[in-house]
Amino acid sequence: MKKQVLIIAALLIGSIASAQSWSSEFQIGARGGVNFSSVTGDDIDSPDSRTNFYAGLVAEAPLSERFSVQPEVFYSGQGFEINDREDEPDGEFQVDYIQVPLLAKLYLADGFNLHAGPQVGFKVNEEIDFEPTEDAGDFDTDAINDVDFQLTGGAEYKFENGFFLQARYSYGLTEIVEDSDIHNSVFSAGLGYMF
Repeated sequence: MKKQVLIIAALLIGSIASAQSWSSEFQIGARGGVNFSSVTGDDIDSPDSRTNFYAGLVAEAPLSERFSVQPEVFYSGQGFEINDREDEPDGEFQVDYIQVPLLAKLYLADGFNLHAGPQVGFKVNEEIDFEPTEDAGDFDTDAINDVDFQLTGGAEYKFENGFFLQARYSYGLTEIVEDSDIHNSVFSAGLGYMF
């Protein structure tokens, strides 16, 4: 039985890997995954990253066989960990956004592309949570700017069956706190499906 499962899995992986993934048609899909977010800059001491999720919608408009434009809209859980502070409890600084990127995608090989472009984040939640796994311990704050302009880029492998795998990095160009050199920094990885 194990041998049959391995043979079937090898055949499926082989057929997916050998299939062409590029489509000349406009496509709509969904994507989601995990964020490892923090903040960086001269005015903050590199806090630990907050692990959270992102999820949303994606569209791809091919302009040629190797080049596409990809607008997206997705929810992104961001922020950073609050740890190792003397006489104060650990917690999370949670800053969540609706992100709207517009990406240029360049296919370097069948299914494999690099993508980059501008992204605008609209803040939808901001709080400090001293009990992140509970419903208690939340304290609303209003220190972070409502809009964050970012650059984002990454790599993707797209299969013919519509599934794709992605890894991406986003860096905030906007100071998230007025007159402070503090910027969003987010690594993300996930998967998606084009319908």
